[in-house]
Amino acid sequence: MRERILFVTPEFAGFAKAGGLGEISAALPRALRRLVDVRVLIPGYREVVASAGPMQVVMNLPARGAIPACSIARTQTADGIVVYVLICPELFDRPGSPYGDQHGVDWPDNDVRFARLSLAAAEAAGSYPIEGWRPDLLHVHDWPAALTPAYLAWRDSAVPCILTVHNLAHQGLFPPERMERLGIPERAYQIDGVEFHGQVSFLKAGLFYANHITTVSETYAHEITTREHGCGLEGLLRARSDEGRLTGILNGIDESWDPYTDPHLAAPFEPGQWRGKAKNAQSVRKAFGLAVSRGPLFAVVSRLVPQKGVDLTIEAAESIVRQGGQIVVTGKGEARFETELTALARKHPGAVGISIGFEEQLARRIYAGSDFLLMPSRFEPCGLSQMYAQRFGSLPVAYATGGLAETIDDGNTGFLFEKSSLASFLGAVYRAFDAYRSAARLEEMRRAAMACDRSWARPAQDYARLFGRALGAPREAAA
Repeated sequence: MRERILFVTPEFAGFAKAGGLGEISAALPRALRRLVDVRVLIPGYREVVASAGPMQVVMNLPARGAIPACSIARTQTADGIVVYVLICPELFDRPGSPYGDQHGVDWPDNDVRFARLSLAAAEAAGSYPIEGWRPDLLHVHDWPAALTPAYLAWRDSAVPCILTVHNLAHQGLFPPERMERLGIPERAYQIDGVEFHGQVSFLKAGLFYANHITTVSETYAHEITTREHGCGLEGLLRARSDEGRLTGILNGIDESWDPYTDPHLAAPFEPGQWRGKAKNAQSVRKAFGLAVSRGPLFAVVSRLVPQKGVDLTIEAAESIVRQGGQIVVTGKGEARFETELTALARKHPGAVGISIGFEEQLARRIYAGSDFLLMPSRFEPCGLSQMYAQRFGSLPVAYATGGLAETIDDGNTGFLFEKSSLASFLGAVYRAFDAYRSAARLEEMRRAAMACDRSWARPAQDYARLFGRALGAPREAAA
């Protein structure tokens, strides 16, 4: 009998997605189902209920303190992934993103919303199996699901739980006076529990109570045990690492990232068939109002936030344009960056173009049409954009951190720089210009990048092995 895994996530591409977590949460279960019996639990946001198709309510869960009652409905994806949807209109039937309103402001009751998700997952492993299906193990993702192992521990459940941290910077911090509302016992409000600098941290709870912690690259697994990248949790993470309970497993990308079959592109292409890539470049230049050019096309497909090094890109733009390059940017984020990039495009019409927002078809054409992707992220747990770019023959220029350091072979499948500074970044940009001026070298690098194996097959095998080990491991004693 195959292991039963309940995959608990706040995002699932095709139903609801705010970022890379949604893509990963949709792709990993598809790779895992060849190895285990995996089912997905997600909140029933308004967009999920609207897009999920026929759903059948299969169970009801009672209220717990301030956490309201809810129902669980079953649906499935077109390719057969079973998805359980948490139906609770008072918490999830709202406009906006999974986490906030249309203006990007977090919902004030996010603690209750995601405690409901975590508690439902824990209950499914205990007294409330869904459709009689009780998971052998729970695999939960980021702070919105991170109370799950804590609820299990406080109920003395023996069902193991693995927490995957996609970005340690997002921790789910709430005032301690809300503990009673969330069903958190007073004894848990301590260093060895949920307390974090006078607040309740959902993520710390998960890190403390989970059987095992994974994150999305080996490099990031090491980085988060350091003061620079540990976000105040490095001590706990070092302890877990020393215990052998912290593992880095690099993400993959799904099979739709194929430049020969992707229907979003202006033209298909394969290594050596660069005419198709040129047609995508032409489409991108037209979409952004850029001039016809023989120079390289640099791209940014990113959230416009400090983590992504957007300020470095803005500072480097003058040098790139002066060297004969063009830049296209698509993304949204902080208003100051949106304003500065818009001003940059006005200053350099025909050389710099910006599209505030995100549209899947345009993003894929940018990957396919660009020559280089700029990723000066100050930290990047894994990163997907560099892998998308490589698959489409666009060479990433990136800071050597996290998953970027693992997926980019400097000078072969992209360019890395070692210091998070403008000078170091521009050094890598100038090396990209040099490669562009050598047709033979550019061809060689594009071929190498496109040949990288970024499938989910190996990560799925790594997770399956970890599931097997975790099923025999004891959980931390409850605080």
